[in-house]
Amino acid sequence: MQIKPLFDRVLIKKQEENQKTSSGLIIMAPSEAPSIGTVVSVGEGMKNQKDTPEMQVKPGDKVFYNKYAGTEIVCDSCKHVIIKQTDILAIIE
Repeated sequence: MQIKPLFDRVLIKKQEENQKTSSGLIIMAPSEAPSIGTVVSVGEGMKNQKDTPEMQVKPGDKVFYNKYAGTEIVCDSCKHVIIKQTDILAIIE
């Protein structure tokens, strides 16, 4: 299934927050930490709004975003979130 966000929204594939050690122990992520994900697709932006910035992210960018931002969806058995571009905190390089 293809999902194309509208306007200034971004579709992000959520990264698994818990990590495993080499021995199989699960390390729980802190509950207040920002979430990390990979940008899957972006909208075209708000072209008629002068005070709205252009789209700053592109597909493939790894980003930090607000933990409780947006709407969570499940697409092809993967967890995604659709958020506004302004809820993205930083691009990870």
